[in-house]
Amino acid sequence: MTPLRPTLRLRVAAGFALLGLIVSLALGGWLLWASWDLEHRLIDEALGAELEDYLARLSRNAQSLPPQTATLRGYLIRPSQGPARQGDVPPPALGALGPGRHTLEVDGVSYRVAVHLGTDVAIYMLHNRTQLTQRERRFALMLLIGVALTALLSAAGGWWLAGRVTAPVRRLAERVRGRDPDDPMGPFGADLPDDEVGELARTIDGYLHRLRAFVIRERTFVSSVSHELRTPLAVIQGAVEVLETDLDLDGRTRERVGRIARAARGMGDLTTALLVLAREEQGQSSPPTPCAVDEVLAESLELHHPLLRHKPVALECRIEAHPVLDVARPLVSIAIGNLLRNACTYTEQGKIQVTLSASELRVEDTGPGIPREELDCLFAEDLGCRRTVRGEGIGLPLVKRIAESQGWEISVESRAAEGARFRLQFALGDTTAGFPRSTDDPDSPAPGRTEGTPLTFR
Repeated sequence: MTPLRPTLRLRVAAGFALLGLIVSLALGGWLLWASWDLEHRLIDEALGAELEDYLARLSRNAQSLPPQTATLRGYLIRPSQGPARQGDVPPPALGALGPGRHTLEVDGVSYRVAVHLGTDVAIYMLHNRTQLTQRERRFALMLLIGVALTALLSAAGGWWLAGRVTAPVRRLAERVRGRDPDDPMGPFGADLPDDEVGELARTIDGYLHRLRAFVIRERTFVSSVSHELRTPLAVIQGAVEVLETDLDLDGRTRERVGRIARAARGMGDLTTALLVLAREEQGQSSPPTPCAVDEVLAESLELHHPLLRHKPVALECRIEAHPVLDVARPLVSIAIGNLLRNACTYTEQGKIQVTLSASELRVEDTGPGIPREELDCLFAEDLGCRRTVRGEGIGLPLVKRIAESQGWEISVESRAAEGARFRLQFALGDTTAGFPRSTDDPDSPAPGRTEGTPLTFR
């Protein structure tokens, strides 16, 4: 399951929300602490003023009573006489307090206490903190609501701002999406501002220009080389045909001429296949003529079985159907030929089994197999990756390229020291399974290639 990745706009909005939350929490916490500290200082100052005022009155009138209001309660205690008011007993916890300022809870009510201890008198001033506590709670609730609103407003502002900032990037992405390197449309950054997005667009324009030039050079090279090689190859094939008719050639020379003929035929198929692929990529391909896969397979078997002449390897072919593909014949020949050549090259003993069915071609061998770490690079065209596997040729990468161009599938199964199995699966829409041909048909397959009967080379 692919993990969900937040968009750039969402990440910017989340960043703004987080920043607003952190700033508002820090500011709210500082305000709450400052309010608490200020109120406690004011209460302590008020208690100190009341205590000094009462001490001044007490010095003028020894019978003066301590203040008694809704928020302030005073207690005067003389050790020899007790409380100044009859029946007004101070809380017992006051006796444990020393001089100074204290916070005390009595019967569930919080008080701020100022204590003055004289030689013959003890004075306690208590300030009720109930209203202060309620105000602190309301203030904390207001700060919490403010923090939440600030975070929401920051997220909304970040979402809007990110939308404005990323709008040019989205427009640029829409222009780039689906753009072909050969598309002659104008540059991306023509109507974009001269900022970072415009610079990105101009960089993409430059990259596409270089990529387009590279593609043109590659196609021109492939087309030109493939076209120009056909002439010398035709000369070589003509010369080989003349030599093959010479009855004075000895066996060794005739064998060498045969090798030249097979190499020339393979090179001719390769150049034709490259030319066909180049034209298809340029959209210049002509409608292909139907290609009988079993006929191409028979030719490829005849061409490659000499590679096993000095090896104890049996080459068997089983024809289960006669598919006909609407594909250029050289493409089929190159694809089959590369699979057979690899099997013949790396199999030193045992058997190579080739099976043709209505929907696929299988090539199985008893060679050394392919290590697991090399399988990923087997069909790669990257030279850096290809150097990790045996050989650096274009064989299997070319088979992969042909398969992708025709909608086929190429796969491999292998175990070390047990051989490999290649499967070339044809596109169903391009396949027609034929029936076994009559032997009276001049185009019928060679004996031994009837359906289900193996043809063996040794």
